[in-house]
Amino acid sequence: MREIAVFGGSAHPALTAEICSYLNVPQRPVELKRFANDCLEVQLQSNCRERDVFIIQPLVKPVQEHLVELLLMSDAARGASAARVTAVIPHYAYGRSDKKDAPRISIGGRLVADLLVTSGVNRVLTLNLHSPQVHGFFSVPVDHLHALRELAGHFGGRDLSNSIVVSPDLGYAKSAAAFARRLGLPVAAGAKERISDTEVHITAIIGDVSGRDVIVLDDEISRGTTVFELLARLREEGARSVAVACTHGLFAGDALEKMAAAEGVTEIVCTNSAPVPGDHPKLTVLSVAPALAEAISRIHNGESVSSLFDA
Repeated sequence: MREIAVFGGSAHPALTAEICSYLNVPQRPVELKRFANDCLEVQLQSNCRERDVFIIQPLVKPVQEHLVELLLMSDAARGASAARVTAVIPHYAYGRSDKKDAPRISIGGRLVADLLVTSGVNRVLTLNLHSPQVHGFFSVPVDHLHALRELAGHFGGRDLSNSIVVSPDLGYAKSAAAFARRLGLPVAAGAKERISDTEVHITAIIGDVSGRDVIVLDDEISRGTTVFELLARLREEGARSVAVACTHGLFAGDALEKMAAAEGVTEIVCTNSAPVPGDHPKLTVLSVAPALAEAISRIHNGESVSSLFDA
């Protein structure tokens, strides 16, 4: 069995350290230099020859910096004769750019997938892609995990007799339904129309939320535009309380503080797939390091990953 070698980029060192701790392997050192002309240079400071290399780097703010760093790291591993290079990307930011919805629009999700493969990536391990079709943008194997188990585990130990799961839109209703099944709850969804990156309209809630304790489930929260619109509709429909849950808690600007202060919101739950900017008494951050570590171990040992993470 080839030796495993885990490297972490600068995007989320705490997650890399936690994954290495669960794997019981050392985190291999990386040196990142920035030259006077603002170009980056990466040196992997450990032997990669014939190793099974895993590079952990979520694409989080500043996304372009961390993307180039990941590309350079995978290129360095390939040039050092790694047996295989797996990019572990807990948050694939360009997954939102998945279709051409206006003239002369770039499809960044596909382009970044091509760049990763060109740089030397042989396999990708990621978490909750924004849309299923992004999986197909890659010409190498992709292990696409979810965090429904971790999120459901958080809510599962309480009285949910009056609760209902609500998806912000029909596009995420399938995942919300899988989450609801884990908790034995009914599911509802918002009828959403996106106007722009900063404006959405939710015209109705499909399902009865009156007097219910709502668990809103989404894949990602950045500005919170969709969640704030959904909260307004839930108040109109007579929801009793709202817990907001997501996989990727990006919380741009003051989104976390505004969401926590919103009427009816009792708690906010996310995972550490990305570094969470800030803290709040209503915020709970769940770790996906055990799940990612188990997936890495199974990839390395040639075992099934899907059998662990089927919805």
